[in-house]
Amino acid sequence: MPMQDGYADVNGARIHYVVQGQGSPVLLIHGYPLSGELFSKNRDALSQSHKVITIDLRGFGKSTAPTEDPGSLQTYAKDALAVLDTLNVPKAVIGGMSMGGPIVFEMYRTAPERFSGMILIDTIANPAGIVEQHIWKGMAQKAVTYGPQSLVGELLKDMLTGETRQKMPDQALFLGGLVKEASVAGDVAGANVLSTRPDSVPTLKTITVPTLILEGREDTVYPPEFSEKMQQNIANSTLVIIPGAAHALTYEKAAEVNAAMVNWLSGIH
Repeated sequence: MPMQDGYADVNGARIHYVVQGQGSPVLLIHGYPLSGELFSKNRDALSQSHKVITIDLRGFGKSTAPTEDPGSLQTYAKDALAVLDTLNVPKAVIGGMSMGGPIVFEMYRTAPERFSGMILIDTIANPAGIVEQHIWKGMAQKAVTYGPQSLVGELLKDMLTGETRQKMPDQALFLGGLVKEASVAGDVAGANVLSTRPDSVPTLKTITVPTLILEGREDTVYPPEFSEKMQQNIANSTLVIIPGAAHALTYEKAAEVNAAMVNWLSGIH
């Protein structure tokens, strides 16, 4: 399916999006500090039956943000909904990876009627504990001091398993490239969103749409226990744990992820 990319001027930001395929829409939101290209290996498979939309959050990838609002949980959620408006998409299956998860929860709290389903990928509903808060603050500080490229080494050790980094260096190169595209302001804003995210565990009980939870067995950022907890709290949810995958599950094990998503989406109407 041919890809169409464009820009939506929303909420003072310029948001880059890619649309591929026809059919019922699926919107995928990337994690920190990546871009919509995190899903570059998933678009082809999903676009055979669905209209796949990916966005670069403000300050990441090809998207830009005004200085006065480099990004917050609320603006990320509003931007994503505004892109759906721009594309005349009233409802979609909305998915988020890592930081994308809290954004999806925020979207659901503000506009549950926009969801026909939900996909949660290597993410978490709990707020950040003390140690995690300091990790994100450290990431922000490092980006300010040494630039976005300085985060590559910090993040790749968790994004991909040791085996993948050793045997498939091109994967590390690709994801490292996405990290380098972020702006310093985006890195700081995203780190702040992760360190101050609200407790979304109460939100889980309110989710009534079909939900797919995807988790890498080797994910050290938000390990499988968190996905299991989400699955227990969301009615009508399906958990798929994929072996040999770390945090960047959709890229590292794209074929397995695509199979799981296509299979689950075939049951969503």
